Amino acid sequence: MDNVVALRLGFFLGSFTLIALLERVAPRRPPTTSKMRRWSINLLIIALNPLSVHLVFPVLPVGMALLAEQRQWGLLNHLGLPFWLDVVIGFAVLDISIYLQHVLHHAVPALWRLHMVHHADLDYDMTTGLRFHPIEIVISMGIKLMTVAVLGPPALAVLLFEIALNVGSMFNHGNIRLPIPVDRVLRLFFVTPDMHRVHHSVIIRETNSNYGFNLPWWDRLLGTYKDQPEKGHDGMTIGLSQFRDPNGLTFPRLLILPFVGDPGGVPINRH
Repeated sequence: MDNVVALRLGFFLGSFTLIALLERVAPRRPPTTSKMRRWSINLLIIALNPLSVHLVFPVLPVGMALLAEQRQWGLLNHLGLPFWLDVVIGFAVLDISIYLQHVLHHAVPALWRLHMVHHADLDYDMTTGLRFHPIEIVISMGIKLMTVAVLGPPALAVLLFEIALNVGSMFNHGNIRLPIPVDRVLRLFFVTPDMHRVHHSVIIRETNSNYGFNLPWWDRLLGTYKDQPEKGHDGMTIGLSQFRDPNGLTFPRLLILPFVGDPGGVPINRH
């Protein structure tokens, strides 16, 4: 298990450094607020999340997969499929579960209040992809652990998914300018920054689109895909229309935002 932690940390630090460099070399949009201020706030929120998870759960997804295999929990542990197919199915099911969970966070008002912390960022870069309220992270981890226990995927599938989710979230939230032909090809297989940025528009019908984090196919198959923002990537406004003052988006304010903030009109079931 120590090797798993070291492996995930290595991928995180390597990806963080690489994407930060790409954002500096080839930025997609100029910042509208102080990057130093935003990063200090976002990194504080990010630092809370592992602590929150470890305080609540005695086991994490890879550990749950090993436990499920040992105790023969979960569907895949009883089907006798080839190992490689178990890995593919495990990864795909975990990915669509994150997609569906994301949709729920836009559909259920109480969950949307937590998710507002992610969407209230006034700019869009790699730290946005890791900025989630600690309670949302705990709920997400609970859903992930239940999915692993019910499905019974190999620990390798869970490890690959956890790494991909972490790296993918930083990449597709990156303020990176990809050549249009490259983006068009990449988004057939992976969620790209230009694809996911649409989801962070202040226009509600755009916010309620492009929910995928790793694989882009769920949005296309389930009718939530939007190719481009109406005002273009340079003209679109990032964030939520009810939170436009950066002075009101401090670290303490973001922690209490789900309980005191205006939810606006984003939740799907209000339309």
